[in-house]
Amino acid sequence: MSNINSVLFVCLGNICRSPTAEAVFRGLLNERGLSIVCDSAGTSDYHEGEGPDRRARQAGERRGLDFSDIRARGVRDDDFERFDLILAADKANLRDLRVRCPAQYQSKLALMLSFLDEGEREVPDPYYGGDAGFEQVLDLLQQSCEKLLSQIAK
Repeated sequence: MSNINSVLFVCLGNICRSPTAEAVFRGLLNERGLSIVCDSAGTSDYHEGEGPDRRARQAGERRGLDFSDIRARGVRDDDFERFDLILAADKANLRDLRVRCPAQYQSKLALMLSFLDEGEREVPDPYYGGDAGFEQVLDLLQQSCEKLLSQIAK
């Protein structure tokens, strides 16, 4: 996995889970002095151009994460070629990506939490819940992104 130079994080609307994953991953890259391109997108473009959900931003900013230049966008056809790894928040988004993704790029698709040894495999959608859901998402993504970076560094 050492040939990973770019990662795309994907959820449904690109306002909660995937921008949080992008901010977590960027923070870890900055801490470690690594240069890997990362971005986030949604399988839908409902929120095109909007910033991340206020609750996601607040939870992340309390942990020192930066969301300032993150804006929602839909997955584009060229993302499948452009990114080395495309990580979906849950099985529904992974299924949507598999339908759109050309055959030669299918191996780039995985779940965001697939790097964890055990426990959750899908990032729960905190949008309709309370603040605790955003904290749980941060915890899961922090763990998974750390494991991902460890695998990339090997």
